[in-house]
Amino acid sequence: MTFRYATLEDLPEIVAIYNTTIPGKIVTADLTPVSIADKLNWFHQHNNESRPLWVCIDDRDEIVGWVSLQDFYGRPAYSGCAEISIYFKEAHRGKGWGKAALKYALDCCPFLKVHTVLGFIFEQNQKSIQLFKSFGFDTWGKLPNVANMQDHFCSLIIMGKKI
Repeated sequence: MTFRYATLEDLPEIVAIYNTTIPGKIVTADLTPVSIADKLNWFHQHNNESRPLWVCIDDRDEIVGWVSLQDFYGRPAYSGCAEISIYFKEAHRGKGWGKAALKYALDCCPFLKVHTVLGFIFEQNQKSIQLFKSFGFDTWGKLPNVANMQDHFCSLIIMGKKI
């Protein structure tokens, strides 16, 4: 797998990958599919210097996932803190691609002046929690039953790691 900075032309594939996680109701708090227009502002909030959005490319030169770092809170004192998001096509989940993406992003953090990385993960998403734990993330907080997923509530686990 290789990584490259996402371009606007990649946004339809990024959105399509994201939308595949919505029906399971344990990965994202969106309840219905999002559109490219919905994600346009989010896309433009990323930049290559400090808050990148990378696409993950397989050996056939196809986008199979993406990983991003984004502002945690938007105030100057938090500038070295970033939230990480990792999403893959369904066929590529559980096969080590997430490990590679997380490692890549963490390895880039010192060059991006990121000293703290946060992951916001639903408690039911144990595979992601285990992935983050395997990279030294600890549970820094829990927001009990804050997400109303229409047929159930989800608690949000905040996982953190100092770089």
